[in-house]
Amino acid sequence: MLLCDIGNTSYHFLEKDNDYKKNVKSFNPSSIKEKIYYISVNIKVNILLKDLENWIDLAPFVDKKNYYETMGMDRIFACEAIQNGVIIDAGSAITVDIVKGGIFQGGFIYAGIKAMNQTYKNISPALDYSFNFNINLNTLPKNSQDALSYGYLKTLYNEVISYNQNIYLTGGDAKKFKHIFPEATLYNPLIFDGMKKVLREKKLEFML
Repeated sequence: MLLCDIGNTSYHFLEKDNDYKKNVKSFNPSSIKEKIYYISVNIKVNILLKDLENWIDLAPFVDKKNYYETMGMDRIFACEAIQNGVIIDAGSAITVDIVKGGIFQGGFIYAGIKAMNQTYKNISPALDYSFNFNINLNTLPKNSQDALSYGYLKTLYNEVISYNQNIYLTGGDAKKFKHIFPEATLYNPLIFDGMKKVLREKKLEFML
């Protein structure tokens, strides 16, 4: 079974237990001749894939009434993967979604690490610090780097733990946030698990 999660910069493939990425700008999707199931948040790639019969979009097989209209397919399929919990997808932006009893409750979008770093840098060169993910969030800071880190991380931390749910971390910066949420489960294949679940529930296995 070949699955693909397509973002703005890469095709992320899963073939059995092997996952790998291809650059959106250089990869030619027509080079794959076997059947492949995909989700995509990339509008330009979606246009390319329309004429490729072996690329099967899983988006139409999700019951979208459980979500909101502009919600990204990557977030939707991550939510499909779990019954209960808070999903933190730490990428260019940080998305936080809450699922209870298999139903999406809502979520929010937070600035990613690079975006927030650039924001502080734009305010003043004196605020050009990397975030300290080893900071003690129970103690008010007494230096600039920790002051920025505390303001950024404590807000997110307080909001997430207020839901009193299991926490799932995924995305490129997930390992960094593991320091802030040590009790969280670090699990990057979450979106692929959601894709597999939809394939099973919609009885699409016969197409594999």
